[in-house]
Amino acid sequence: MYYYSHGAGSSQATARNRGRHRGRRRTIHRLAHNEPVNDHLHAFASLLTPEGRALLDEVRGTDPADELAVATRLRREHPAELVSAALGQARLRQRAAAKFGAQDAERMFFTPNGVEQSTRTTVATYRAGRLRELGVTSVADLCCGIGGDAIALARAGIRVLAVDRDPLTAAVARANAEALGLADLIEVREADVTDVDTSPYDAVFVDPARRGGRGRIFDPEAYSPPLSWAVDTALKAPRAALKIAPGIPHEAVPAEAEAEWISDGGDVKEAVLWFGTEPGLVRATLLPGPRTLRGRGLPNPQVRPVGRYLYEPDGAVIRAHLVAEVAEELDGGLIDETIAYVTADELRPTPYASAYDITDQLPFNVKKLKALLRERGVGTLTVKKRGSAVEPEELRRKVLPKPQGPNAATVFLTRVAAAPTMLIGHPSG
Repeated sequence: MYYYSHGAGSSQATARNRGRHRGRRRTIHRLAHNEPVNDHLHAFASLLTPEGRALLDEVRGTDPADELAVATRLRREHPAELVSAALGQARLRQRAAAKFGAQDAERMFFTPNGVEQSTRTTVATYRAGRLRELGVTSVADLCCGIGGDAIALARAGIRVLAVDRDPLTAAVARANAEALGLADLIEVREADVTDVDTSPYDAVFVDPARRGGRGRIFDPEAYSPPLSWAVDTALKAPRAALKIAPGIPHEAVPAEAEAEWISDGGDVKEAVLWFGTEPGLVRATLLPGPRTLRGRGLPNPQVRPVGRYLYEPDGAVIRAHLVAEVAEELDGGLIDETIAYVTADELRPTPYASAYDITDQLPFNVKKLKALLRERGVGTLTVKKRGSAVEPEELRRKVLPKPQGPNAATVFLTRVAAAPTMLIGHPSG
C-alpha cells in the first residue's frame, strides 16, 4: 500500500444536503442564521420576479468592499430582503465562476452549499460524455443538488429526471435548467430519492451526501442515502454511476463495479463506481484530456536506488493504486516500498506523473539543506513531502528566512529505503 501524497485528497466536498432517505424524521429545514427554509424559498422566489432579475443585473460584479454602500442605495427603492438576496446571489455567482465558468455562473442560481458541493463542470461533462458513449439517453439523477450534473447530462443530449428532497435546492435546480435553456430536457422533482421509480430510465446517477453536522463522513454506510442503498439501486438499472469520496477503501468497492478515480488539473476530485461497464476494472482518469490509465493487476514495483529522475504520480493514479502501471511504463522502481515516488535513469514523458531531475540526495538535516541552497543561490523553493512529518512551510521558513537568490529548486521530504531523506532537484523539461 502506498502513502498518499500530502494534500492529495479531494478538495471537493460533494454532499447535497442531509436527510434525503427514508427512515429519518422529516424536520424543518434550516439554513444560515437558523432561518426556516420557507423564508429562503420566499427570498429566492423574489429573485425570479422582473424586479428581482433587474436587481440581479444591477448588482452583478459588485465588489465586496462596496456592498454596504450599494445596499444602502438600493434599499431606498427596493425591499431590504430583496436587496440582501440579490447581493448574496451576486457573491455566490462570483465564487461559482471558478467551478462553472463565468458565462454560466452569471446566469445560474446558487445556494452556499450548492457552490461548495457541486461537481466541477469539467468533471461533470466528462462523466456525462461517458454515459452518452455507453448509449444512455435518459438518466435519473438522484440527490441532484442545484443541478450541476443534470446540466452536463442535458448538454450531452440526455434526458434527465433530477431529484432532490430539499425544497429550496430543488427550486434552484429548476431555475438553473430554465436559465440555461435546458428545461425541455431536465425535469426537477422534489421528492425522497428512495421513493422514485427509476425503471423508465436507461441509467441512474447517485451523488450521496457525504457531510454531516460535524463535517465529512468517511463511513460509506453513513452517507445519505447509504452506499448500500445506492449500490442496490444501481444493480437494478441497466447502467449506473455512483459518485463517492476518493478516499474510499478499495475493499469497499463492490465486485460488480468498475472503480474510476478522476483528477482535474492535478487535483483529485472524486471517485465513481460504474455499473454495467467492466466489473472489477480500476482506472485513473486525468482531466483535461481525458487521459485514462487502466489497471492490469501488476504487483508492486521493486525498490531501487534513486536514479537521475524522480516521478511524482498524479493523485488519481495513487488513489487508484496504479503506481505499478506507471513504474512499468517508465522502466522504474520505488524509492521505498511504502512511498509512491517512482525513480528511473531515463526521462520518459508521461501524462500520469510529473518528472523531476534530481541533483542531490541527503539525509534529512536542516542545516545541510540551508547551506546547500545558499551555495546554489536558491531564492525560490518548492517543498513537497510524502512519508515525512515535517511541515513544508515550517521548513521553508527555516532554510530560506530571507529569499534572495536568483535560482529555484524543489526539495522532496521523503524516505529512501526507510531512511528520512531529502531529494533536491527541479522539474524536467
